[in-house]
Amino acid sequence: MRALAWRVTVDRVRCMGSGICTALAPGLFTMDGERSHGPDGECGPDEALLDAADSCPAGAITVVEDGRVIGPRD
Repeated sequence: MRALAWRVTVDRVRCMGSGICTALAPGLFTMDGERSHGPDGECGPDEALLDAADSCPAGAITVVEDGRVIGPRD
């Protein structure tokens, strides 16, 4: 059985650099200049990633699992 893997993307055009994601998930997001940068490649499931996607004021963070968008949550 394959372990779950999530892919996180940050739309750097939409990102407004609020830093909420870095506050909610400091080990997973960093600021790169005035924009956020998420984890590279696939990462393990982490509720903090979904919280960051839910809280992003620009809606710039997307979390995907097995080709299905799971974050932000409705």
